[in-house]
Amino acid sequence: MIHTALDFDKPGKQQGFLQVPYSHNLGGWANVMVPITIVTRGKGPTVLVLGGNHGDEYQGQIAIMKLARELEAEKVSGRLILIPSLNFPAARTSTRLSPLDGMNMNRAFPGDAEGPVTSQIAHYLRTVLFPLSDAVIDIHSGGRSMEFVPCSHMHLVPDREQRRRMYDAMLAWGTDFCFIYADIAGSGLLPVEAENQGKTVVTTELGGGECIPASVHRIAQSGLRNVLAHLGVLKGRVTPREKPPILTQALNREDYILAPESGIFEIALDLGAKVKKGQTVGWIHHLERPDRAPEQIVAASSGHLITMRAPCLTQQGDGVAVIAKQVSERDVLRG
Repeated sequence: MIHTALDFDKPGKQQGFLQVPYSHNLGGWANVMVPITIVTRGKGPTVLVLGGNHGDEYQGQIAIMKLARELEAEKVSGRLILIPSLNFPAARTSTRLSPLDGMNMNRAFPGDAEGPVTSQIAHYLRTVLFPLSDAVIDIHSGGRSMEFVPCSHMHLVPDREQRRRMYDAMLAWGTDFCFIYADIAGSGLLPVEAENQGKTVVTTELGGGECIPASVHRIAQSGLRNVLAHLGVLKGRVTPREKPPILTQALNREDYILAPESGIFEIALDLGAKVKKGQTVGWIHHLERPDRAPEQIVAASSGHLITMRAPCLTQQGDGVAVIAKQVSERDVLRG
């Protein structure tokens, strides 16, 4: 059972840990210590902010650590719960999956209070932190596997009032692209669990890779603060958008292009570029047979190139690109 010495109702700023039991060969009574900061003052919403759902995604981890260090209670109206490195074992090893149990935090729900470390954390979120929260912010990037055009994104939840709240919060991040996405790689996602509890859920895909440009860090940090101001938990002026976002969505499996065979992937287009159905998106070159013509990767739909594979070396079945069609606000809110 996860333990913390912090008091979620205590006014002021507290910094401590979620202590997750983990017995191993050299530590029979050991715990995994997941850093957490709680800032509480007066009346207002409770917002849970998460980074490091996948350990190799550092944009959100850095943004949340900086906010946790800098923020004082007088700047808060309500309660902020900040966990910069949710999958802490994975963050320490720069891996997508936890090295302790091989689990993907974003496929671990509903979780198990007596299960592996990742499953225990998922259960704690579902039963303790989500019920406390009005909104959940889960900051992602493509990690080492994918490179995204920086975007805030969301699911099309069936409840229209909840969808409107999520849409407004998505736009408040201020990214040039906003992305409506579907899940094609399993169930048990953290945002889905929070959505099913009726929360305003804000998620992102802020670039990717291990070399993160300063411009992406600026988007992560300014966007987070702007969404918190929009939600009313952080005092300050909401910075308005300079221009309307490019709204995109990929809801069909054909929008998510998988490698038909293994090889070296070459992208043919720049991220964010417009793509026509039938257009060449890239090629897979045959490492062992360079005399063979490369396998052509063709778009099955028209839209924008939202993400591409980051490592060139590719295995059959790996995702290599996502094509998202441009949509209107009416499509998102009423579709």
